[in-house]
Amino acid sequence: MILRFCLASILVISSLTSIAQNDQHRPKIHFTPEKGWMNDPNGMVFYKGIYHLFYQHYPDSTVWGPMHWGHATSTDLIRWERKPIAIFPDTLGMIFSGSAVVDKRNSSGFGSATNPPLVAIFTSHSAEAEKSGSNSFENQSLAFSTDDGKTWRKFAGNPVLRSPGIRDFRDPKVMWHEPSSKWIMALAVVDKIEFYSSPDLKNWTRESEYGKNAGAHGGVWECPDLFSLKDENGKNVWVLIVNINPGGPNKGSATQYFLGDFDGKNFKAYADSTKWIDYGPDEYAGITWSNTGDRKIFIGWMSNWDYAQVVPTLRWRSAATIARELKLKKTGSELYITSTPVDEIEKYTSTAEVHTLKPGGMDKMSLPCRIKTTISAESDFSLLFGNESGESVVIGYDKTANQFYIDRTKSGKSNFNAGFAAKHTVPRFGNSSMINLDVILDVSSIELFADEGLSTMTSIFFPTKDYNRIYLPQANPSTMIHYFKLKPVF
Repeated sequence: MILRFCLASILVISSLTSIAQNDQHRPKIHFTPEKGWMNDPNGMVFYKGIYHLFYQHYPDSTVWGPMHWGHATSTDLIRWERKPIAIFPDTLGMIFSGSAVVDKRNSSGFGSATNPPLVAIFTSHSAEAEKSGSNSFENQSLAFSTDDGKTWRKFAGNPVLRSPGIRDFRDPKVMWHEPSSKWIMALAVVDKIEFYSSPDLKNWTRESEYGKNAGAHGGVWECPDLFSLKDENGKNVWVLIVNINPGGPNKGSATQYFLGDFDGKNFKAYADSTKWIDYGPDEYAGITWSNTGDRKIFIGWMSNWDYAQVVPTLRWRSAATIARELKLKKTGSELYITSTPVDEIEKYTSTAEVHTLKPGGMDKMSLPCRIKTTISAESDFSLLFGNESGESVVIGYDKTANQFYIDRTKSGKSNFNAGFAAKHTVPRFGNSSMINLDVILDVSSIELFADEGLSTMTSIFFPTKDYNRIYLPQANPSTMIHYFKLKPVF
C-alpha cells in the first residue's frame, strides 16, 4: 500500500496578503466576510448565470449584533466576490434569515414581464418590541431588486406576515409550487414548521404544520427548506430541512431532514424519525439555492452556537461550508440524502506532480487540499494532518463501531470552550465492502464525505501553526490515497 499525492504551485490572491498576520486562520477555499461577524447563509438565488449568496452579517464587530444581509456572488460556487451589504436594519428591526426567489411571472408587481424582479423574504426582528415584553417581535417582510440583485428596495407594505403572538416565528423559505400555481412558505415556529401559501408574495394564508411530534427537539427549530428531489427510480420525493439548536448528534447546532410527500398544503413524512445531513459539530443553518432547476445545491454556516462567538479569529468570525450537491440514494430499505462537494471544485484541483508516501511515513503538504481514497470496510483506517508543534486533526474509520470520526482533541487552540477538543463520529450508512472517502482540508476546517456522501461531517480547528504534514499511521491493505492541491481563492 502506498500514499500518492499531487502538489502544484499555489495561486496567490493578493487581496488578503497585507492582513495575513491578523488572518492566521482565514480559509483559502471557503467563503468568509472580509471583516466582522457572519452566521446563517440565506437568500441564496441563481439568476442569469450568477449565484447570489446572502448571509447574516454584522459588519461592526466579530460577535453577533444588529443583523444585515451581507452579499457575495459567484459564477462557479467556489470563487466568491464580496459585494456591498444588500439589506440594512430599519424601523421594523434587524434583518434576520430568509430566502430569495425569481418572480418570473411578476406576481408581486415589483418588476415587469420583461424584467422579473428578485424578491427577498426575510424576518424583521424588532429588538425594541422584544425588550418591551411583546411576543410579536418577529414578522416577515419583503425587499426586491430589478437590477439583477445589485440593489434592493424594501416593500412599503411590510410586514406581509405578522406574528400571531409567537416569539419564535422566523426564517421564511419560499418556493413556487407549480402543481397548485402558488408560492409556498416554510416558516420555523418554535418547535414545528408552518406552511403558508400566496398568489403574489404579499398576501399569505396558513395551510398546515408539521413536526410537533417528529424529529429531534433538543432546541428551537430554525431555517427550514422545502424542495423536491428525484430518487434513483425517477420518483419525486419531497425534502423538508429543519435546522436545530441545540440538539445535534454531536452536541450543539445541526441540520436534520425529513423525506415525504407535499401536495401544496400538507407535508406528510414517510417517517417521523430524524436523519442528519451533516453529523459534524460545525455545519448549521444549511439550506439550498433557489432557481437551480432539478439540481439542489446546499451550503451551511461552518460553526456552532456553542462557541461561535469566542473562536480565536481576529478580523472576522465564521465561514461557509463548501457548496454541496444533494441527491437521494437508497441503502437497504432506507432512503437517504447524499451530500458531496459540487463538481465545480474540480477546476481548482491540481494534479501537476505525483509523490508517494508509504504506510507509517510522513511527508510535507500545503493547504488547502483534497484527499480521495478507497479503503476496505474490513479494517480500521486513520489519516493524520499535523504540524511540527505536535498539533493534529485525525480522520478515520472504526470497523468495530462501523463509524467514521474526526478527532480534534489535539488540534491546537481549544481553551476558548470546554467541549471543543473532542472526537466526533458519524455512523456508516453504506453497505459495500469498500468505502470511498472525499475530504476537503482547509487552513481551519475539514469536511469528510464518505460512501458518496451518505455519511458527512464538518469540523473546524485552530492550530497555532498551519498544518503542513500528512501521516498515514496504520496500514489498511486495500488503501490507495490521492492527495490533490486545491488552488486558493481567498
